[in-house]
Amino acid sequence: MVYPDSLLHRMKYYFWYYYTPYHPYVRDGALSLNIVRTRGRQPYLLGKIAPGVSIEEFVTLLIKKGFAYHRVAWEDEGEVVSLRYVENFVHQYHLRVFEDGEVRGHHEYTPECYPLLHLFDVGFEDRREPFMKMFGDKLIPHTSDGRFDYRWEFLLLKNYLRE
Repeated sequence: MVYPDSLLHRMKYYFWYYYTPYHPYVRDGALSLNIVRTRGRQPYLLGKIAPGVSIEEFVTLLIKKGFAYHRVAWEDEGEVVSLRYVENFVHQYHLRVFEDGEVRGHHEYTPECYPLLHLFDVGFEDRREPFMKMFGDKLIPHTSDGRFDYRWEFLLLKNYLRE
């Protein structure tokens, strides 16, 4: 994580620094209590890993390009790795690789800087071109829009809005 300049962002940084190791337990607890349910995979399908390239080789390429493990993330069905490239404290490129070789990615606010905007996909954007430049011939590009093939349900918010 990039160390922020402003005092407010530094306070957020330290909160997340200490909270992050516990996030998988909070995430898994919210899922098991049906506070949050997931279906499918995140949007913005980029493509499939090229034949002859293993998932391990692809992930190694991403790590060499500056991507790192992203512990504060939800897990999609079939996901084997979630990586991010932190542009600055405010924005990140987030990438998921799936067991079938599918790769999905987007640009968004970091959960550390703007957790609610991040949670509700505000500023969630397709940034296909920068991703494709990183992959070279290691990824076979997907040609149609993959924006609407996932769904998160936040039951507490949904029930609150009904009342």
